Amino acid sequence: MLFPKLFYFFYFAAMSSLLPFLALYYREMGLTGRQIGLLGGVSPLVSLAAAPLWGALADATQQHKKLMLLALVLSLAAMVGLSLAPSFPWLMVAVIAFAFFGAPAMPLVDNTVVELLGERRNDYGKQRLWGAVGWGIVAPIAGEAIERYGLHWAFYSYFVLMSCVIVVSLYLPVARSSIRPRFFNDLHQLLTNQRWLLFLLTIFIGSLGLAFVLNFLFLYLGELGASKTLMGLSMTMATLSEVPLWFFADQLLCRWGSKGALVVSLLACFVQGIAYSLMRAPWLALLIQLLQGPAFSTMWAAGVSYAAEIAPPGVRATAQGLFAGVVMGLRSAFGAFIGGVLYDAVGAAMMFRLGGAAALAGLLLLVTGRFSGPQNEP
Repeated sequence: MLFPKLFYFFYFAAMSSLLPFLALYYREMGLTGRQIGLLGGVSPLVSLAAAPLWGALADATQQHKKLMLLALVLSLAAMVGLSLAPSFPWLMVAVIAFAFFGAPAMPLVDNTVVELLGERRNDYGKQRLWGAVGWGIVAPIAGEAIERYGLHWAFYSYFVLMSCVIVVSLYLPVARSSIRPRFFNDLHQLLTNQRWLLFLLTIFIGSLGLAFVLNFLFLYLGELGASKTLMGLSMTMATLSEVPLWFFADQLLCRWGSKGALVVSLLACFVQGIAYSLMRAPWLALLIQLLQGPAFSTMWAAGVSYAAEIAPPGVRATAQGLFAGVVMGLRSAFGAFIGGVLYDAVGAAMMFRLGGAAALAGLLLLVTGRFSGPQNEP
């Protein structure tokens, strides 16, 4: 399990060095809040379609590793194009390309980790926590470098770290599906499973506030006078809360199941949204970011475990792609689009408050809906 750990570490280190700072880069180029929201929203919207498409293509052709390596190289090329884009239309093209080629990496690796763990799939969090470690270590370093040398250093860091991801991927034992002839039958069974669809809908509604945080927190902190270094440190604080949640995710899932884990996640999303709406001093973000672990890590661990449990064996990579597509695609896109409109119309504080309200709506759906998570072995 060494190479999955290394993959998670370098992959999320690369993401933390660039993605949170993209809104600042767009603002530096003179874009409005709505344009920033559009760029932030189109990327996950493309991922929504691309992640399950790549997963289905990998399951159908059994070429999981080759497709993942190709996608990683092309996504790196797309990000180089984004750094050189001279205008908003070219930025849009580069963002779409990056989203399309970047979509399959995490679902395929998550599926690999779950397959390698076998009956110990609830130990997924102990592998995934290395992504949080990579994110937390690199974010403040990237923030300090950007503070000193400018926003283009975010792209330089990303290029180096993503190159490490590609090297690690060469040695990663990417798992294949076990029942290829039943692919289309298994796919139909997955897509018509009402429990699975309700699970995805609950996460989509309840975690909209996380999309607001990802896309607009740094803009909000900038308005409050925060430095780039403090912004990077806020990501480190989020990591400090994520690591123990990832490590003990197996015990959490065994004791409470997927539904209980989602309750914890949605409550944390609610508190986080309200706290940001009341924040007036930027340093308070360091404390509020401690809710990121309960809000995000708990939800993701429950989702990966539930997708692996409920999906037929022949479409498990597809199921992980659907889960990632909804969370990182549909939810993130809608959150970026509506967040950009709200940011310009009513301000960041009200935007975060509405994100907290969405978490309550998701919690209500979870409690009242006919959701029944799979029984996980202690």
